[in-house]
Amino acid sequence: MAWRWVLAAILATSSLSLLGSAYDEFTSDTLINNVVQDPITSRLYVGTVNALYQLDQSLHPEAHTRTGPELDNRQCTPPVTSCEEAVETDNHNKLLLIHPSKDTLIVCGSLYRGICSLRNLSNVEQLLYFSDTKGEKSYVASAEESVSVVGVMSYYFNKDKGNFTVFLGYGSHDSTKLISTRILQMNNDSWNSFSSISFFLSPLFPSLVFQDEGFVYFLFSRTLGAQDSGTKNFTFISRMCENDHNYYSYTELQLNCSAGNKYNKVQAAYVTLPGEALAKNMSSSGWYGPVGAQDKVVFVVFSSDDDSTSSAVCMYPLRAINQRLVEIIGACYSTKGQINNKSAVYSPYSSKSDELCKIENEVCSLTSPSSQGQSYCMSSRMESENVRAVSFEGLMTAVAVAVETEHAVAFLGTTLGEVLKLHLSTSPEVYGRAPGENTGDKVNKNLLFDTSLTHLYITTEKKVSRDLNVELYSITDCQSCVAQKDPYCGWCVLQGKCTRKGDCPRAEDDNTWLWSPNQQCVQIQAFNPPNLSCRKTDYLLFSLQADSCPQFENPDPHLIPVGYLIPISFQGKNLDIYKDCSLCKNADPKYSCVWCANMRSCVYRELCRSQEPAQCPNPKITEIIPRFGPLNGGIVVTIKGSNLGIKKEDIKKVTVAGVDCVHQGDRYSVSTRYSDMGSGLLDSGLWVVNCKTLWMKTSDPIPEKVSPLKGPVAGGTVITISGKHLDTANKNDVIVTVGGTPCEVLSFGSEITCETGVYKGQKVPLESLRVSVKYGKSTTKDVPVTFNFQYSENPKLTDYSPKTSFVCPEVNDQPPLSPQGRGFSKAMTAEEAQAFVGDASCKVTILQDDKLFLEAPSTQPRARSKRQRRDTSSDPLDLTIKFGNGEWVVGSVNYERKYEVPLAIIIPAVIVPMLLFIAVSVYCYRRKSQQAEREYEKVKHQLDHLEESVRDRCKKEFTDLMIEMEDQTNDLSEARIPFLDYKTYTDRVFFLPSKDGDNDVMITGKLDIPEGRKVIVAQALNQFSNLLNSKTFLINFIKTLEGRPDFNARSRVYFASLLTVALHGKLEYYTDIMRSLLLELMEEYVHSKNPKLMLRRSETVVERMLCNWMSICLYQFLRDSAGEPLYKLFKAIKHQVEKGPVDAKMKKAKYTLNDTGLLGDDVEYCVLTLQVLVHGEGPDVTPVKVLNCDTISQVKEKIIEQVYRNLPYSQRPKVDSVALEWRPGSTGQILSDMDLTSQKEGRWKRLNTLAHYNVSGWLRTSSDFIISSNALLEDDKVFHLVRPADELDEVKSKRGSLKAKATTKAIAEIYLTRLLSVKGTLQQFVDDFFRSVLCSGAVVPPAVKYFFDFLDEQALKHDNVEEETVHIWKTNSLPMRFWVNILKNPHFIFDVHVTEVVDASLSVIAQTFMDACTKTEHKLSRESPSNKLLYAKEISTYKKMVDDYYKGIKQMVPVSDQDMNTHLAEVSREHTDTLNTQAALHQLYQYASKYYDGIIQSLDEDPAAQSKQLTLRLQQIAAALENKVTDL
Repeated sequence: MAWRWVLAAILATSSLSLLGSAYDEFTSDTLINNVVQDPITSRLYVGTVNALYQLDQSLHPEAHTRTGPELDNRQCTPPVTSCEEAVETDNHNKLLLIHPSKDTLIVCGSLYRGICSLRNLSNVEQLLYFSDTKGEKSYVASAEESVSVVGVMSYYFNKDKGNFTVFLGYGSHDSTKLISTRILQMNNDSWNSFSSISFFLSPLFPSLVFQDEGFVYFLFSRTLGAQDSGTKNFTFISRMCENDHNYYSYTELQLNCSAGNKYNKVQAAYVTLPGEALAKNMSSSGWYGPVGAQDKVVFVVFSSDDDSTSSAVCMYPLRAINQRLVEIIGACYSTKGQINNKSAVYSPYSSKSDELCKIENEVCSLTSPSSQGQSYCMSSRMESENVRAVSFEGLMTAVAVAVETEHAVAFLGTTLGEVLKLHLSTSPEVYGRAPGENTGDKVNKNLLFDTSLTHLYITTEKKVSRDLNVELYSITDCQSCVAQKDPYCGWCVLQGKCTRKGDCPRAEDDNTWLWSPNQQCVQIQAFNPPNLSCRKTDYLLFSLQADSCPQFENPDPHLIPVGYLIPISFQGKNLDIYKDCSLCKNADPKYSCVWCANMRSCVYRELCRSQEPAQCPNPKITEIIPRFGPLNGGIVVTIKGSNLGIKKEDIKKVTVAGVDCVHQGDRYSVSTRYSDMGSGLLDSGLWVVNCKTLWMKTSDPIPEKVSPLKGPVAGGTVITISGKHLDTANKNDVIVTVGGTPCEVLSFGSEITCETGVYKGQKVPLESLRVSVKYGKSTTKDVPVTFNFQYSENPKLTDYSPKTSFVCPEVNDQPPLSPQGRGFSKAMTAEEAQAFVGDASCKVTILQDDKLFLEAPSTQPRARSKRQRRDTSSDPLDLTIKFGNGEWVVGSVNYERKYEVPLAIIIPAVIVPMLLFIAVSVYCYRRKSQQAEREYEKVKHQLDHLEESVRDRCKKEFTDLMIEMEDQTNDLSEARIPFLDYKTYTDRVFFLPSKDGDNDVMITGKLDIPEGRKVIVAQALNQFSNLLNSKTFLINFIKTLEGRPDFNARSRVYFASLLTVALHGKLEYYTDIMRSLLLELMEEYVHSKNPKLMLRRSETVVERMLCNWMSICLYQFLRDSAGEPLYKLFKAIKHQVEKGPVDAKMKKAKYTLNDTGLLGDDVEYCVLTLQVLVHGEGPDVTPVKVLNCDTISQVKEKIIEQVYRNLPYSQRPKVDSVALEWRPGSTGQILSDMDLTSQKEGRWKRLNTLAHYNVSGWLRTSSDFIISSNALLEDDKVFHLVRPADELDEVKSKRGSLKAKATTKAIAEIYLTRLLSVKGTLQQFVDDFFRSVLCSGAVVPPAVKYFFDFLDEQALKHDNVEEETVHIWKTNSLPMRFWVNILKNPHFIFDVHVTEVVDASLSVIAQTFMDACTKTEHKLSRESPSNKLLYAKEISTYKKMVDDYYKGIKQMVPVSDQDMNTHLAEVSREHTDTLNTQAALHQLYQYASKYYDGIIQSLDEDPAAQSKQLTLRLQQIAAALENKVTDL
């Protein structure tokens, strides 16, 4: 198909002239950078160099503010107060974005690395937000003057709050960013910060960004690189999903304009609807496919790199662009990137574009990442035959398109300051210029229409002008008007002038509004008949609107002759419509209607014999709606009556209870007279006022309750609001909202019912929402917070039971007590089935699909029917089976009666023994057989029941956990998760494993220095800090220590942690030292050791330095992303463990993941809810759930956990400092773990529990004194739930039978199923944590990307480093070294207490995490540990997550050294002051003192150290710190 059409319409721009006229304009003192328009208020905002202006739609200034110049330098990192290179720098406006829903204007300039500010949209002089201390994430725009930035806003939900996303396109000189996403985070209705999500690499020249139907589109030009076309530009349109912040859906399409792509660089673009005419032309041409008037089209102005004197306009239907993008995405899926056997898809930002579609499982997707977690950018081309070009001489710099009378008109700005008008018809042509004064300055890209599309805002270098789209006043005849060929101009025949179509009455009628090119002016050539009667017939036109309106019916005759006077009769209806004086006086004077006082009606003037009164009777008010209103007023009141004036100006003043009301004149109507079937007249009227303060009868509504309190986010829940005086005002005055979401009012009265709307957020809100009722404009009443409405997840049908039923099961008559048949278990369980022998019920023990097992009554029952009861014979009793409403008699049961052998019967001596022997044998055989069968069925039933119970337990306990965790997860916002501050976090990570523990000097910060030497020591430590900042000294220092045999692994770990704190102020330098040492370590392992063992353990100082470096760089990531799922996992494990018995002495629990910590006995217990009164905390009672088998200390822990749940662990009282008192009556009893009432079992004593004290009521806690251990019981052996086996027990067990031992072992193994139950319950929390850590699609810390790239780079330099080795290095550096440590020690990041039982379960998850990160395949068998078998099924999934994570990071844009140093400098600036730097320096010097001689020798042997006199400096420091004798 030929898709080629190039039309040359080269015109000399100098031959066109402008019509002079006066126009609105605004002039700036400096260069204008950006102009935007508020679509709601029509205001314009003009961003210039060093200033920002707010203009009304007529370009009159309303406000302005100065934005520069300010002290700044591109080399300075904000804030620049301490930057010596800062000079006075102009501020170029880079971006203006309107945020109308928040009445905010986003202003981004070139100062301070492009930090943006937020200003009031109504007054730009008011600064709402600006911060230059947020660091790198707040650098939004470009600091380069020549770099353009475009942006668009969208709304999305993040976590539990809504945020606005800004999509930004950057220019060619700005860092390495092409496109980025920025989130405007809101905190308490104020903007908090700008943060970067992601970006791509490539230089470009952006022109336009816009949204449409869930997509964001970018239009830009860029080069393809030297390997393709050198420096020639190509134009692309890219598309991505609006909610895709990871750029998985990013796809590009190259746009060609003209054959050979002559016009290759975009200058400006505009997106709008094409209009009916252009859409029809585009569709009929066959070049674009079907195009409708409602299909958006992208109009693009192109220039040429080869010819700077010409330009062109091309059009691209958005539907065709989307269709092409779908084709290339489909080609990547199905044909490996080929369309018509030609390669059509490539990756524009990757050096591996050839492999884009070769691997089957690595495909691109619009809405999701590839299976390997990689994000690809796809690109293709739209061939030149697909486009339609209109070329011009001269360079076009701006474009705007409007539709007038279904015709599209393009306004094109030029470098000469002109704006040309192009009619986009079948043969496009320039037909004129936009009116206005031409200054000769270039028209920039900000070419805008006003909201009515009648004026055009034209922006040049320093001026904005507002011009009409067309001038019509100078055109006086039809021929001149039609000759314009302008869709804005047409000859209005009825008015006899040139007008726009909308200004011409009856313009839709044929030949009423004439417009070129297909219509001609009207000319009278002849008329017939030659003469007409000059008599004129007057007529009245009546509008029949209702049955009550005046009507004329049945005229007679229907036809009348011309020129002859005849009478006409007709019937009138409802002609007497003026029922009061006001209506009568308001009638048209031509009707001669007067108010006749005698007749008290409105009549024709000649019919009234009395004179018309000058004034109407007094006003009469008949009705006021509503009769009640709120104290604050603000609602609409309607006053009805008669004689309420003739026009609205007659109403001078209205008061209600002495308070003035605002008369709404636009809703005023004169009284109307109605007729009631001739029975009389009813005076009525309408008068609307708006009262703002008090009412005659005032009653403020008081909403008190809401029911129900919960509903799905899909809305549709009908809630009822009850209270007092709710029927105040009208239904139309009432607005109900639930947390800002409208709730449609259904009924209004003493109770208000409304239907909730759909919650717009992406996630279910964690907190309940306030219900508000607004009356009018001034009164808003909130329902009390106790009746807040909670949006919940939409109900989901996950399962139903039973899944089948039966009409009638088939039952076979089998031997008694075991009926057989079919369909028994399809819809019934054993508990639901019933069986009867006679009138006695039988227990159904086992129900299978084809068999029932029953337990018959031990004694013979009676028959069910009375007839059978009367029969005393030994007839069989009916066996009846009942399912639901169905009942079947399936057989009969005989109860044999014992008959005595008559003495008269003599049995031969030989036959009797034989018969007895046979009978006994048969009896024994059958008994054994039946017993074996019963045992078999019983064991089978037990196994089935066991399997079912495990499944039910998993489901039940998971449901219970999710329900009971709901309140906790609702509180898990960032503010409520007990994160440790940075200092405590680093202290625990760096030094808590030290031998001194919490008393380590680095944690306490206390140095034992005499008061008189503190100044000298401080000065010396500062000198030692400067010495450590010498790379030569520090490398020698570390190598000397590592060369000493007594410098063990513990000392190396401690030394590295001290070094981390001492150098925290210069983390860039610390990173450089770490890189240098790692390079040496890598060389050593690669050439002389096994490379796979590198970084496996902290055997060197640099390995511990790496661990600390990761801990520092990932602290913020823990707080922002991974901390919440980790805390939820910890709380879930703790909750699951504590819901069952926990042995306080053996540290074993019923519910755990660790088989060694599994409680192997079935302990009986029940849940108690205690009402706890805390002494000193007020009269409030706290309900606390505990177990009756809990020890008193365990009860105290649970009480403290519940009462002080909003406090971190370190601020809660300790268990030993709390006393527990039980008050079953008027007296109280102090409870303790051990006392004189403790139970004894041999030499063992059992810890007291709540069951021991029979507690079931009120408890009182007090922390006034400390309860100490009972010294009398210290020597006794103590146990809690399970008594350990001692010597006597072991002796007894040796005497036991082998069968007993086997039975005991089997029973113990059965309890391992609890591990599966706990694992299934916690699976969601484990998966959530793994996803938060191993998801490259989310925010990846820059340190991880930076270090992984470092490992990949070094691996490429060594031939013997395999891909598996690099995988092991990455695993050893991040998951093994950091994540496993944090996972096993949650108290490193949270202020929590980790018990031994919880720690055992965390260790299992940590081991699973470690197994997932290894390449080694684990072969499992029966001998494998239970912990390995527990997660055997999920390991493969987790391994794939790790592989995808590593591959995804590898595909990300590299983090430069400069960006990494900037990030590290920000961390140093924020946290260094909180650390014990002086203590770290002092401790480091202790190592320098210990190995002083070796360090001195190493420095003397190093030429670089000698040149810097490092030996001398160390000797001076030693002399100052410890009076060491030196050679000085």
